Amino acid sequence: MWDGDAALTALPVVLKGFGVTLAATVLGFVVAAVLGLVLAVVGRAAPRWVAAPVGGAAAFVRSTPLLVQLFAAWVLIPALDPLALGVLVLGVHYATYLSEVYRTGIDAVPKGQWEACTALSLPRHRTWRAVVLPQAVRNVLPPLGNYAVSLFKETPLLSVITVHEMVHEANAFGSTHFAYLESFTLAAAVFLLASWPTSLLVRRLEARLAH
Repeated sequence: MWDGDAALTALPVVLKGFGVTLAATVLGFVVAAVLGLVLAVVGRAAPRWVAAPVGGAAAFVRSTPLLVQLFAAWVLIPALDPLALGVLVLGVHYATYLSEVYRTGIDAVPKGQWEACTALSLPRHRTWRAVVLPQAVRNVLPPLGNYAVSLFKETPLLSVITVHEMVHEANAFGSTHFAYLESFTLAAAVFLLASWPTSLLVRRLEARLAH
């Protein structure tokens, strides 16, 4: 049976956990977005002896479950704060996916843009910074948004390395007050209220960029 008093007591606890979840999402995605762009540029512009091992490492990370990576990092880097460790693992994991998204955006830049930069004798770094990357990033904004939502929904995995995110707090409240139904329902509602409007905004952005 639903207990309204238990739900009201659980709500501040769940919202406190949501703050940690939101921080992990934002910081993890920033790491993923920056590192993913670096990986994409290295794969496209670096010499083969650099690009090949970097690409192999990225493929290895993509092929390994996030949960396994969290446990491995927790064992190998025990001194790091759990939240910082979780942000780092989330960022690296999703960077390998975002690098492929960026690569698609880079490949979509018209060949004439590259040729025009060559004709104008623009330095290679300026070609990338001023011409290629602005167009590439704009082309892939909707997929980046979708991955941000996906990362947000995977933050409950951080509870396995003792990060006090929202699901961890809901579980702790449920075990203490014997109110799992109320605490987990509130956590699910917060996830829905946060991710659904974001997904709609991403879809709207995708439709706008398509025109």
